[in-house]
Amino acid sequence: MAKTLTKPSAAKPSLNGNGHANGATAKAGRLPVMKTYKIYIGGKFPRTESGRYYQPAGTDGKPLANVCRSSRKDVREAVVAARKAFGDWGNRSAFNRGQILYRIGEMLEGRSAQFVHELKLHGVPHAVAEAEVATAIDRWVHYAGWCDKYQAIFSSVNPVNTSHFNFSVLEPTGVVGVMAPPDSGLLGLVSVVAPIIAGGNACVVVASESHPLPAVTFTEVLATSDLPGGVVNLLTGFRSELLKPLVTHMDVNAVLCAEPSVDESALLGKEAAENMKRIVVPKVKDWATAEGQSPYFILDTQEVKTTWHPIERGQGGGGGY
Repeated sequence: MAKTLTKPSAAKPSLNGNGHANGATAKAGRLPVMKTYKIYIGGKFPRTESGRYYQPAGTDGKPLANVCRSSRKDVREAVVAARKAFGDWGNRSAFNRGQILYRIGEMLEGRSAQFVHELKLHGVPHAVAEAEVATAIDRWVHYAGWCDKYQAIFSSVNPVNTSHFNFSVLEPTGVVGVMAPPDSGLLGLVSVVAPIIAGGNACVVVASESHPLPAVTFTEVLATSDLPGGVVNLLTGFRSELLKPLVTHMDVNAVLCAEPSVDESALLGKEAAENMKRIVVPKVKDWATAEGQSPYFILDTQEVKTTWHPIERGQGGGGGY
């Protein structure tokens, strides 16, 4: 369990958040400056309003960084930012959303070494970390390509028994709360966030409690891309503290919860029933395999809008429209 503190610690990790070895600083007779990983709300990096933080441990048992421990108020502020961003993002053309997601993929590629390093800090072997980063980038680009295609594939013209055209089209559901996979710091996060925003939604994401470093670095990429602030908001902290305020918030339209425990499943069922919130639980056992990637994941946070249009036939029964 990560240790929760209220003021900075002088503990000396084997590697700090910037990757400097303690050996070099020890020779100079000083301690390294431990990096503070902040939350991401509305395109900015505030500290949690509570002032709390925790220190996830590395493989040697020593703390890696100071990570914000978000609160209920942080959830509320993130939802406000997501709702504000949703109108613009949901109304953008699918082609433009695809352009923006592809640009993010380019930037992820440029920072791949940093993601590999941070996964290794969390105990992921080097070869596995490299494979995870490569798959995460490829998966993000995959969903960028689906932005302007899923509507054509999954919408339909429906047969009806009257003189009407009947169209079913997809629309984003709105603000989606996300509990990221607990043991996949980057690939799991990308796998749940990409289909949500590819479909025009905005989201509030709770990062992996034990593997938060690559998640925060991911938001640093988003902040310097042309993704509008507020489309993705990321909170770090304890999953047990943040799930309930997310699922009970009346301005959150859906909650995606990856790998819920028995207690979390019970909480989701009870609270979502009271406010008619959609609950999505991905049935994915291994995010590194093909089951972790599907255009059907976009549909999980879409609404179906059906439109009827009368057919005006020409005089004389010619059947003209």
